[in-house]
Amino acid sequence: MFNIKTMNKIAAVGLERLPAENYAVGDSLDNEDGILVRSAKLHDYDFPKSLWAIARAGAGVNNIPVERCSESGIVVFNTPGANANAVKELVLCSMLLASRDVIGGAEWVKEQANTPGVEVADVVEKGKSAFVGPEIYRKTLGVVGLGAIGALVANIGLNMGMEVYGYDPYLSVDAALRLDRHIKVVKDLDTLYANSDYITLHLPYMEATKNTVNAAAIAKMKEGVRLINLARGGLVNDGDLIAALESGKVACYATDFPNNRLVAAPHVVALPHLGASTPESEDNCAVMAANELRDFLENGNIKNSVNFPNVVMERSGVQRLCVIHRNVPAVLANITTQLSEDGVNVENMTNKSKGEYAYTMVDTSSAVDEKVIEDIRKVSGIIRLRVI
Repeated sequence: MFNIKTMNKIAAVGLERLPAENYAVGDSLDNEDGILVRSAKLHDYDFPKSLWAIARAGAGVNNIPVERCSESGIVVFNTPGANANAVKELVLCSMLLASRDVIGGAEWVKEQANTPGVEVADVVEKGKSAFVGPEIYRKTLGVVGLGAIGALVANIGLNMGMEVYGYDPYLSVDAALRLDRHIKVVKDLDTLYANSDYITLHLPYMEATKNTVNAAAIAKMKEGVRLINLARGGLVNDGDLIAALESGKVACYATDFPNNRLVAAPHVVALPHLGASTPESEDNCAVMAANELRDFLENGNIKNSVNFPNVVMERSGVQRLCVIHRNVPAVLANITTQLSEDGVNVENMTNKSKGEYAYTMVDTSSAVDEKVIEDIRKVSGIIRLRVI
């Protein structure tokens, strides 16, 4: 029986992927084997020794202490692409809101209706000129980051009749195949900045991407550019952006990450983090997170981990050893040596690394003695070992 602690409300369709005969699921469980989380902050959470994995029902993992998890041998999963369509649709909405002051116009109409003696139908024709803005048709869209969301955004930009530039220094083959051939993938941001009427950000937030949009970047953009950021607030330097909004260099900024300073600035469309807030997206993320957690706990397979390599192997043999270790020489040799000395035949084995860490799965044709397991745990470089 596995204990799964839910740190937020997780969609029922996801929890259904964890059968009751094998999983106890709830928000008050102790000594959990796994955690399902959305936005709850875990940086100060005291992880029990029983914890093997955390599955985040969403893409970003800023609320999880990933480095501490890695050092403790806790696999952190996310759900890339599960909320991509929801975010894509909100990007399209944000481009329209950044172009034409729909929100301001709607608020103005309500004000007129609440003004004594004013007939709304009589004043709208005179007042509407304050809210006009350009069409997005035949404008140029720059998409920074061409992952699951960015690729969808780039493609829908083409469908809306826009010219589309894309930039991603880590563009994978799979991601490239998702892109329409008419998208102009450029090798530097300067080219994208110089050509784009609209720029939308789809980057993970980390030290290397912090303040990607700053005064220097804005200076390279078109006059009157419209910027959309539904990825992470820290990608944009607020002070530099506000100065650009006040000068008119940036015509509008649509963001899903408001704060008091931004809301008070001119020409800001501030949304309450609605990017993945659709029932379809929440269901998709919950199902994907639960499936990842279950496959890891039952089979040792790792898919969509942010801190350990993706390793998937069909089950064979009698037992499976799942070894989380540092990416250093001799670990594999020491594991197989210990098994050989005990007369255990290795039926199948796979190993992959990711940065400082590695993961090895070994299927054996017979049960491994507990003393041998303990000897393997003592091998230099091994962080944790689990037997399935």
